[in-house]
Parts: sequence; C-alpha cells; structure tokens
Amino acid sequence: MSPRDLPIYELESAVTAALRTSGRLIVQAPTGSGKSTQIPQMLLQHGLLGERGEVVVLQPRRLATRMLAKRVAEEMGTPLGDVVGYQIRLESRLSEKTRIRFVTEGILLRQMSFDAALRGVSTIVFDEFHERHLYGDISLARALQLQQTTRPDLKLIVMSATLDTGLLKTYLAPCEILVSQGRSFPVRIEYLPKSVNFDNEPVWEIAARECERVAGESSGDMLVFMPGAYEISRTVQAIQGNRALREFVTFPLHGELPPEQQDRAVARYEARKIIVSTNVAETSLTIDGVTTVIDCGLARVARFDPHRGINTLLIEKISAASADQRAGRAGRTAPGVCVRLWTEREHGQRAPQELPEVKRLDLSEVVLTLKASGIDDIANFPWLEKPEPKALERAETLLADLGALAGGKRTITELGRTMLRFPVHPRYARMFLAAQERGCVRPVALMAALTQGRNFLLRGGSKEVEQAREDTLGEEHESDFFLLMRAWRYADKANYSLDACRRLGIHAQGARQVGPLFEQFLAIAEKEGLDVTERRTDGTEIRKCVLAGFSDQLAKRLDGGTLRCELVHNRKGLLARESGIQQAPLFVAAEISEVGGRGGEVNTLLSLATAIEEAWLKEIFPDDYREVRAVTYDESIKRVVSRRERRFRDLVLEAKSSSDEAPLNEAAALLTKEVLAGRLKLEAWDEAVEQWITRVNRLAEWFPELEVNPLTDADRATLIEQICYGELGYRDIKDKPVMPILKDWLTAEQLAVIDDYLPEKLTMANGRRSRITYAREGPPVLSARIQELYGIEGKFTLGHGRVAVKIEVLAPNQRPIQVTDDLTNFWREQYPKIKAELSRRYPRHEWR
Repeated sequence: MSPRDLPIYELESAVTAALRTSGRLIVQAPTGSGKSTQIPQMLLQHGLLGERGEVVVLQPRRLATRMLAKRVAEEMGTPLGDVVGYQIRLESRLSEKTRIRFVTEGILLRQMSFDAALRGVSTIVFDEFHERHLYGDISLARALQLQQTTRPDLKLIVMSATLDTGLLKTYLAPCEILVSQGRSFPVRIEYLPKSVNFDNEPVWEIAARECERVAGESSGDMLVFMPGAYEISRTVQAIQGNRALREFVTFPLHGELPPEQQDRAVARYEARKIIVSTNVAETSLTIDGVTTVIDCGLARVARFDPHRGINTLLIEKISAASADQRAGRAGRTAPGVCVRLWTEREHGQRAPQELPEVKRLDLSEVVLTLKASGIDDIANFPWLEKPEPKALERAETLLADLGALAGGKRTITELGRTMLRFPVHPRYARMFLAAQERGCVRPVALMAALTQGRNFLLRGGSKEVEQAREDTLGEEHESDFFLLMRAWRYADKANYSLDACRRLGIHAQGARQVGPLFEQFLAIAEKEGLDVTERRTDGTEIRKCVLAGFSDQLAKRLDGGTLRCELVHNRKGLLARESGIQQAPLFVAAEISEVGGRGGEVNTLLSLATAIEEAWLKEIFPDDYREVRAVTYDESIKRVVSRRERRFRDLVLEAKSSSDEAPLNEAAALLTKEVLAGRLKLEAWDEAVEQWITRVNRLAEWFPELEVNPLTDADRATLIEQICYGELGYRDIKDKPVMPILKDWLTAEQLAVIDDYLPEKLTMANGRRSRITYAREGPPVLSARIQELYGIEGKFTLGHGRVAVKIEVLAPNQRPIQVTDDLTNFWREQYPKIKAELSRRYPRHEWR
C-alpha cells in the first residue's frame, strides 16, 4: 500500500489550510491512520516550514522516535540523519540538512531552557498526546507561551488517537480540530476463564500457551505485550520452545535493544511472526500484518515513590483505556482477536484511564528545567492541569536542599544549571557531580540503579538464610547500600541462578533488573564526561556522595536504647530494625516509608541508611551548617536557660543548656512574654494595681494640663519587663513588689496630686469612706450600701468639681439596686418604690 493511501490524507487539504490561517491545530486520528509519518511530510511538501525551518515531532518513547524517523526517511528516499533525523537521550542522527526531526519530549524542553526562542523551529508536533507525559504537558505550555510572545510565527499541532479534545480546545483556544475516522476492523475480545497469579504461574508461560491456542484460528501475525525486557526475553524463549509454534519467527521489541534488532522485529517476512513488545507498540508504532494480540495487562509505569523521594518505574496493571489501545492493534488490516490474560470480572475493576503524569510524578526535574528557562513563579505557570501545591512545594524544597535553587524566590544556581546537564533525577545529578570530585562514579551509578526498583534482599528469612548471607556478604555498619551492592554483584556473578539467589534470600528477578539500569546510568555519566573507569574506591567518599543526594533525609538518633530519630524539616521516624547502621548517631535514609500502626497511628520507617559524620555537613553544605546560641524559657523548670546549639538546617545536632548564663535583658524579655500570656503570675499584680493604672490613664485624659503620659499595653509590657529584669526564673519574680516600679511612671508632682484629683475612696458628709471604681470609659462609680447613704443629698464630683461621679446604691447583700448621679432625686423618686420590698427582705436592717 502506498503512503498516500493512508486515511490521514483525507485531511491533507484541511491540515494545510488550517495551518496557513491559524497557528494551532488538534488532529484526532486512530492508530494506523498515518498521522505520525505523513503529517510532517505534508508540512514540508506544502512549504509550511519556510525556506530553512524544521518541524520537530515529539514522541513519548525513544524506540518509536528512532523507528518513525527511519520509516519517514525511507519513504522520502533519503538517508537517515539527512533531511529526516532523530534525537533521543544519548543518541542522535542529525545534520544541517535536517528538516524533519523526531525527538523525545524531554529533548525539546531542554532545548528551550538553553535556546528560549527555538531558533530554526517552524512547527512543533505533539504526537500521542493522550498519554499525557509530564514533559509533553510542560513543552506544550512553554511552546504556547513562546507563540503568544516572541514567536507568533510558531505553529503547534497536537495529535492523538484518543484525546480529551474539550480540555485541550479550551486550553489552546482559538484552534481548529480535525478528525480522521481511519479504517479499522472488528476485534473479538477474549478473557481467561479464571484469574491467575503470575507469581505462581509465570506470565510468559501463560502467554505462550495462549499463543498456541489461537495460532490456528488466524492467518496473520501476533503481537504479545509484556512489561519489560526480562519478561520479553522469557516469553520469546517460551514461544521458541513450543513445538506448536515452530512455523512462527519470534522477535523481541523494546527500547534497550540495538537498532538493528528493533528493525528486525518490524520488518516483513514470508513466515508468520510473533513480536513480543513493551507498550511501545501500544500507540506509537503500527506493525503491519498483526491480527492477534496477547495482552498480559501489565506495564512499567512511572510514578513518584514517597518512600524513596524519587520517580520509580515499577510494574503495574494497565488501565482499561490502554487495554483498548492494545486490542485495536489486532484490527488494522483485517478482523482480529485480542486475548487478555485476566478475567472479565477483573477488567471491570481496572482504572478507566491513567492519571496524567503531572498528577503522579515528582516534579523536581521539570521544576529545575523551568527555573533554568527563567520561570521563577512555578505556581502560576500555565499548566494544562495544575499539579498539587504540595507537590510543587516538595519539589522546590528538595532542589533548594540539593543546592540547585537559592534565595527567597528560589532562583536557579550555577550548580543547578550544571545538574540540568544530566537527564536523571536531580538527586542523582547531584550525586554524580560529587562522585566525579571524589573518584567514585561507578559505585554511585550502581547505587542510583539500586534505588529504582524494589529491594531485592528479602526480609524475614530463616536463620539458615541469614547466616549464609552473613557468611557470604559479611556484616555492614557503614551503609545499607554497600550490602546491597555486594548482594547484586554476587547475584550477577551467579548469573541470577534461582538456587544461588534463594540461598542468600535474594529475589533473582529483582536483582536482574538492576544490571541494565546500571549500564544506563554509566552511559549518562560517560556522555557528560565523567570518569567511569573501574578503580579502588574509598567508602568514606561514596558515603559523602549519598549525603550530597539525600541531605533532605538526614536523621539523628535520639538515644542509644531505641531506634527513634529526628529528621530535617521537623519530622520524626524509626530506623528500620534490619538496617546494619544501628550504631551511627547520624545517617541519611534513602527510603522513608509510612507504616500504619495500632489505633490509626502512622509510624515513619527509615531504611536504606548510610552513616555520615557531622564534619561532612559543614564540608558539603557550609551554608546550612551553623552554630548558634539561643536563650529560651524552659517550661519544665520555669526558668530561662542559655542554649548552645549546632544545627543542620532546622535539625538540632547537639544542644547544651545552662540556667545561669542567660543575658539579663533576654531573660527579662522571655519572662515578660510568659507573664503577658498568663502562664506566669505576678502575685503582687492584683486588682489594686489594675485600678492604679486605670486612674493614671483617666488622670491623663481628664487633666491634660498635668502632662501625664497614659499607660498603653506596650508600656505595661515594658513595666513588667522592668520588674523581671535581673531575674532568671519564676521563683525570683513571683512575689516581687510591683508598685515601686509603677509609681516611677509618674513624676513626683503628678504622684503628689493623683490621690487629690482621683482618690481611691471618698469621705461623705456622714463621715463614711466609700470605694470609687474607675473604668477605661465612663465616669467613676462610688459604691455604698443604702444605709451608708442616709442623710446624704445632691451630686458628687472629683478633681475639684471637674469629674462627675455616679453613685451605685447597694442592697445589704452588696448587690446594686440603683445607679444614679443625684441622690436628692433618688430619695424622692426611687426610694419610696423599693423601700417596702427591701425592708421585707432585710428586716434586721435600718429602714428610714
């Protein structure tokens, strides 16, 4: 079939017309329609790239990136790397002639951080966008910003087989949407009659059995989906060992294979073939001739692991949407069948679709990339879907801890820019830079590989296994990593023999997966010019590299008798019992797990620990290590103490307290704070003192000519501080006199007249002295029992007649019965009305 017979060509004129009038376009077309290979060629052929411009096609996967470039180059009749090229991590085939460039998503974002204007790029095509990879989302947002500012000529095309066009249409508005129906045939879906446990019955044996069962029912090729390289190789072996499948040629297909082996898998053959592939064949690549799909229902999924503080790539069940994509591969050229290696009931329990990566990945690497592009306000970046604020805060905090960001705005540092050269998580970029300085790049690359998967050293084994492990691998007290490294080397040397691994409690398959990752990390390090030669290394230098990458997980043992620890960022945890680092007072934990306990409590477990020395903190992070003297109030002894501390960030490494060295002014301030908060009481500061303060303030208000300064709340604190000065504890201030300090507030002249102008008690005409109460507002109030007021008429004033006084008339039980400012009126109008009732209630008292 000629490329021009592909269904996408029904949109050719609409695509070119839309791009000439608008800079944004959404193309929805099913897998196999030719959109990935033909649309870039349409742009070139119709002159939409200008004279020298190029189209950059973003792909989610490296294998698809290279193979699509190869196919387009073949269709155009040019060598790969000439007009058509590709660029993936650690590999590229490009030249000055390249006009169509296929790249992985991270490549373009990195290019934007170093060349903000994307010079020479005419159009960006975001292919398979429905997968919602983090770098695809971010690259689209950055491209949109660029188009709206300095590059209005830049054209953007977003393509996928299945797209949430509603979300995208709003985000890209104004834009056009073009839909190609494509051509597909019906696919029959089959499920297993009963569920299987892949731990008991290997997935590759079940897949080979199903291949045998359906081989005679179809005439086309088969495509088997497996999660990773190891499962693929075992499946290929199982198929090749099956006599009923001898007529088939079988090929693996995954990103770690050499290019020639990848090409072999998609080539055409006279014989029927079985391709065993990762999910790279799910959407990006169309393999002609496939009429049968065997789907194991698993894939390696990138997800943030809070235990390790990194992104991991672990095997998980795929979503129902991914299963549908895989099934569709069987119906490209003829009716087909898809066998799912799970039950129909289990299918109903699968997630409808994958969460976008922005919702499930650690964002530190992408945040660092954005910061390098000059975007400091990450929260207000135009995300297609905003990540959780906690996820952004966690990423920025980690980058600051690593030294990649600094300052209040957390701008990128030179170290951060250097770290960005490494296409790995910032933790490992930081560790690699430290490793180059310290001559231990290889062991650091191995440690990075070891943290990607689950721990392959099985726990809770028999005493025989534990003894064999100790005899073979030895004890370890410096780093749990070192024991893991020895265990992996043992397994690797034994060629991952099940018997040899089982003897030491090693999960053979888990250990096997470390090797390829180790090689990947070494290749990255070597490409960046690091020394990866094998050499004798110093364990101390390696441990310093671990500290460089995991300083945010520094822990201090609280005591020798328990495993309790304090960590930076105000966290607490327990060192795992199986850790060999039981004696170290300081360590970093490369893995932090939250384990549910009794009664709903959560225990934070620290494992994969590495012992460190305090001096290294000062050496590697000099700005975060400091010695401080703090003066604090100790609630337990009710005393101010002087505390000398050594700190790393907010973690107190050591503290020494003394209750006799505190500066008197700081001690007075702390004691005052406790008094004002009501936690300490000055016994002599009673109601009489409060009345005296109120009298001073009313004196200032009513007699401004006396020039009395009113006592504010701030002045009150100052007076309390004067009372506390010279003392260090509550015992010293509890019964200390108060009035001498307060009276010093007034001048001798003011003090001499206060009792004259505003007395505490007033002598009335009958010779009795009655108490006067002063309030913050309103007139003074003279309170007296009714019998004490007999014979007294008229109004009362203070301050030589300037301040009127209200009279509070009290019953014999001291409770108010009337408030008046004129006793003459009270005796005439009110008293006759209440006398009868009062005399009946209090018959023993005099009633006139």
